[in-house]
Amino acid sequence: MKELVEILAKNLVSRPDEVRVQETEGDTASIIELRVAAEDLGRIIGKQGRTAKSIRTVVNAAASRVNRRVVLEIVEDK
Repeated sequence: MKELVEILAKNLVSRPDEVRVQETEGDTASIIELRVAAEDLGRIIGKQGRTAKSIRTVVNAAASRVNRRVVLEIVEDK
């Protein structure tokens, strides 16, 4: 799932070299943290969160095929 999020994010942002994805796996669920450059945060979230929701939908659809649950967190570095 980590690779899927990374591919999607890198194709959306203007600075793909600054995309960082970290995955923490549990027994039945995974937490994926996505970090991008500050100026690309709006591109990842999208208007009213539509892009972020779409990414979460695609990742959860892929995860459901292997009976897992994925939580995607978009982390804003301060």
